[in-house]
Amino acid sequence: MSTTIQPTQRSRLIAIAVIAGATVLGGCADMSGTQRGTATGAGIGAGLGAILGASTGGGGGGRTAGGAVLGAAAGAAIGNVWSTRMENQKQAMEQATRGTGVQVTQTADNRLKLAIPSDISFDTNRSDIKPDFRPVLDRFGNSLNDNPSTVVTIIGHTDNTGSAAINDPLSVDRAGRTRDYLISRGVAPYRFTIEGRGENDPIASNNDSTGRARNRRVEIFVAERQQ
Repeated sequence: MSTTIQPTQRSRLIAIAVIAGATVLGGCADMSGTQRGTATGAGIGAGLGAILGASTGGGGGGRTAGGAVLGAAAGAAIGNVWSTRMENQKQAMEQATRGTGVQVTQTADNRLKLAIPSDISFDTNRSDIKPDFRPVLDRFGNSLNDNPSTVVTIIGHTDNTGSAAINDPLSVDRAGRTRDYLISRGVAPYRFTIEGRGENDPIASNNDSTGRARNRRVEIFVAERQQ
């Protein structure tokens, strides 16, 4: 017999999910980077598991609690790790890109992010890698070869000049050219995923040339998966 969740029950489930996630994440402040990666995944998984456990019917609170536990375990298993290797790679890339305008950060989901601005990466309506971009990619390729367990996602972006029919494939091509250059530096092809978002994910206004230049960019994410 199927179970229909009433609005009041749904509100309780959401509250349980929030509490389950917060309980796991609350202790993150004093954790190492590796522990934070696991706990973040566990907190997200716990919240989703609580909702899933109750919404699939039967069992009441016991099923909800069980779903939170199982969800926490699954979330921890798929979380990214911010290990000593990742921190060392971040520091190496910060040093290697100092003064270039490249932003090197740690994301909330424990990935290393390199935001490559257009003034060193690509000209307007072009996907050819500019000369100033090559030394950055050379150093980055070396760091990837020193950390073979990591995987890489490269996302290309454009400004709003031109149509989606032009910008969407251009953004993919920019990501692809970046990947191909890193492969030429010895990084294994299977480690890469590329994506193009065209003009759909701006970080600045497209109403002036300065903003459009900021939006023409490539973002590179490096992740080390929880084992």
